[in-house]
Amino acid sequence: MVERSNAGPSIPVGEVPIENSDKAHRFEARFQEGVAVLTYHYDVTGGLVLEHTEVPPLLRHHGIATRLAAAALEFARNHQLRVVPVCPFVVAYLGQHPEFSALVRRDRAT
Repeated sequence: MVERSNAGPSIPVGEVPIENSDKAHRFEARFQEGVAVLTYHYDVTGGLVLEHTEVPPLLRHHGIATRLAAAALEFARNHQLRVVPVCPFVVAYLGQHPEFSALVRRDRAT
């Protein structure tokens, strides 16, 4: 068996849909190489707490985490939810995308 280096995903990243798995509380992108996820929960006030982004090693550095963060924030915007970013990747993403800053709840009631 030939092991792939960090050659990237088997299908173009932009062709893989980001799905919101309500039951698993995560946004996910499914690839042959594995599943990339951004986990979340709702806090007591109904805020969307974005907890953790995980991308399988072979899929890293191809923009998948960026797509997960964007999908989660678009979901929050479309559903008029406040966002509580806990995940360091999401915090960094928000720093580079001020168009989502109005969604961020400044207190941390989780």
